[in-house]
Amino acid sequence: MQKPSSILTTIGAAARQAGVGVETIRFYERRGLVRQPGKPAASGARHYPPETVARLRFIRQAQQLGFSLRQIANLLALQAAPDSDSAEVRIAAQAKLAEIERMMAQLREMRAALRTLLAACPGGGGLEACSIMDALTHLSRPTPSANGGTDADHDFPDRRHALRRLRRDRQDVA
Repeated sequence: MQKPSSILTTIGAAARQAGVGVETIRFYERRGLVRQPGKPAASGARHYPPETVARLRFIRQAQQLGFSLRQIANLLALQAAPDSDSAEVRIAAQAKLAEIERMMAQLREMRAALRTLLAACPGGGGLEACSIMDALTHLSRPTPSANGGTDADHDFPDRRHALRRLRRDRQDVA
């Protein structure tokens, strides 16, 4: 017969087994993703069951796929509900995939913009002649939005204008 202490593990051992840090486990406990075991009166050390290590691994794997802690909490709630349907998990995964695809499209746009800026950069001289700084200065101005405020986060017309101007300036130099 196994002793209970060989089944249960300390926070340090649980962290190693799950591939996370001790502070990560404490953070998950504060966020309600992992239950903090009761503190035994005799030894003073908390002991975690194998189910907690499995849950920590689940959280880590879900984070590696890009799920936020809120989304992971929802997945864990589905896992705990006996009447859950895998269709709900599929919907969550499809939404995450769509989010990642949007982010990738934005990254491709950022890459193209940076390539354009770098192509127009003289690579030396004073900052007053720096085409990159000039473009960033023009891109950083907020524009009025339809709701009366400013729309600095969605400043695409100004960005396109600044990039067109950079291309035109580059052609004038060539």
